[in-house]
Amino acid sequence: MRSQIQPCSHRPPCPGCPRYGEPGIAPQVEERLAELATRAGLPAPIPAEAAALGFRTRARLAVRGRANSPKLGIFQSGTHRIVDIPRCGIHHPSINEAARQLRAAIRACAVAPYADLPHRGALRYVQIVVERVSGRVQLVLVGNATSPESLAPLLDAVRSELGERLQGLWWNGNPERNNAIFGPHWQHVAGAEALNETIDGVEVSTPPGAFGQSHPELFESLVQRARAAVPDAARVLELYAGSGAIGLGLLARSKQVIFNELSAHGLRGLELGLAARPEAERARARVLPGDAVDFLDAVEESDCVIVDPPRRGLDARIAERLRTSTPATLVYVSCGLDSFLREATEWLDSGRLRLRTLDAFALFPYTEHVETLAVFERS
Repeated sequence: MRSQIQPCSHRPPCPGCPRYGEPGIAPQVEERLAELATRAGLPAPIPAEAAALGFRTRARLAVRGRANSPKLGIFQSGTHRIVDIPRCGIHHPSINEAARQLRAAIRACAVAPYADLPHRGALRYVQIVVERVSGRVQLVLVGNATSPESLAPLLDAVRSELGERLQGLWWNGNPERNNAIFGPHWQHVAGAEALNETIDGVEVSTPPGAFGQSHPELFESLVQRARAAVPDAARVLELYAGSGAIGLGLLARSKQVIFNELSAHGLRGLELGLAARPEAERARARVLPGDAVDFLDAVEESDCVIVDPPRRGLDARIAERLRTSTPATLVYVSCGLDSFLREATEWLDSGRLRLRTLDAFALFPYTEHVETLAVFERS
């Protein structure tokens, strides 16, 4: 039975608050996936669901207000009007507690929160990520500067306030007048360099600047199915590999796994993850840093290709190469429904690829967003 939760009481509803009375994905999204499945001769996918409350282990919160009354929350849709969320039912309890302690530290240190229009204030954002196995938090304080001096008292207060509950502490500098959360300046302050998670039996390290999923329980289920779709002893190419959540678990039974990633933060996480694997597995790994489109020739050397692109989908050149140099198995993890449906339709129209399985995951309950896992095979 689906759990019930009251919709957001703010008008208009603020992003992140439940827009629907029940978790899951929107009916119109299920209908679009069902149409693709029917065309491929498959049953309509039933979206996989998991905990709908307290599941979110990763939060990026804007910091606004005043030093004596700071607000930590999210912007109302289409605005920079902040909604303070001191006790979010979707956030993991450790996020809510860390945010409460940070508010207290901001007041104690008299740190000025950021103001958008005058481009003033010391603290712009905070990222809080929970390490599942320990319940400790990785914290990033985003300052409006190129160095951490203006936030030094707050960083010390946070270390003291959180104590053993702090997994890692980072400062990030974003001094530009823009809407980006993170800036280019990073400094590791205390604790571990990266968050460590065991995903389907394999340790994955995620530095604070690397991409990470917010619903780890459901994401682990997706990773299990993605890995299961890869044949044994295959030559595997993973484009947009991130920190290696999928590919690290394939090293033990693959002939070779080639990882491609553009982000320096993702590459660092991948480096840490590979260092934790046995020597025999590391010998089967190869890393190609840079834009995925620069490594199209690697498609032809691979039996299985895994892609997990950003929401806009694959670069057109990659999609075309996958169509013309069709791998025996193509595993597609998608966070953008429109781009995925467009590319899947083009591949099916070509007659070169057949859709073998289609799964859906409600990683963001109460929204229209869906993550899909599609396994194609050469026709």
